[in-house]
Amino acid sequence: MKTPCWASRGILGGSVLGLVVLVGAGGCASEGTTDRTGARTLDDILKAGTIRIGLNPKIPPRALYDDQNEIVGFEVDVASEIGRLLGVDVELVVVGSPDRIPFVALGKVDAVMGAMTRDSRRAKVIDFSVPIHTSSYGVLTRKDTGITTWQQLNHENITLVQVRGTVTVEIVKRLLPQARLLLLDNYTDRDRALAQGRADASVDGIDTLGFRFTRAFSDVDWYWFATPDFRPPDYSGFGVAKGNDTLRDWLNVAVYEMHESGFIATRWEEWFGAPMATPVPFTPFF
Repeated sequence: MKTPCWASRGILGGSVLGLVVLVGAGGCASEGTTDRTGARTLDDILKAGTIRIGLNPKIPPRALYDDQNEIVGFEVDVASEIGRLLGVDVELVVVGSPDRIPFVALGKVDAVMGAMTRDSRRAKVIDFSVPIHTSSYGVLTRKDTGITTWQQLNHENITLVQVRGTVTVEIVKRLLPQARLLLLDNYTDRDRALAQGRADASVDGIDTLGFRFTRAFSDVDWYWFATPDFRPPDYSGFGVAKGNDTLRDWLNVAVYEMHESGFIATRWEEWFGAPMATPVPFTPFF
């Protein structure tokens, strides 16, 4: 990756943008003259030669810091491809989960990822592109348990281990009342309990499991599967400022092309260690 523009200029971006890294083709480009509190249109971005995309490096493997302290991951690959298709540099802006919507609503980034799940509440404030990926819920277990459906979990001989305070705890209590429930404080402890046989299964998000189990508990014969009838998947795309139709429309076309070419599916499997549990049913009509 080339030297970031903020490094060559001695500019970090201040308290607003935080760490900024340029990826993509070409040299450092100006940010344009559009007011920083207003959304930049597609024409503004093309004239500036740079698109600003927010992502969160604390949700691997969507984005994370590598051994050289550079941001890599699935969303970085998608952002780089956006820059290539648009013919501009990509300025990666680090955002936390609470910052995502304010940053894009105020025009501090042109588009935001960071597992940007769409819902009707958020759609009052920002607009969304067509989905890039899904976030699937499902069952994590070991192959030796013989568990292949979530309905098998509702039995007094089954121990479910869940992370305390997560949304799935109440769902499990409601839909699987016969199972014994073991609550632990974090996912590492959850995984260890399953690996050691102290629990039979867990119901939670399953997208990152292939990535996690190449780094820990890799000797366990894991098995997991999506459960859309238990909890439907969430759909995540680019978030853009409300009413920024020119950018959103272009992103829709670009995301469709990345699905059609297999780019998203390939990059997802490379980073997550398994195919997308619930593939996006992409369509040319949007």
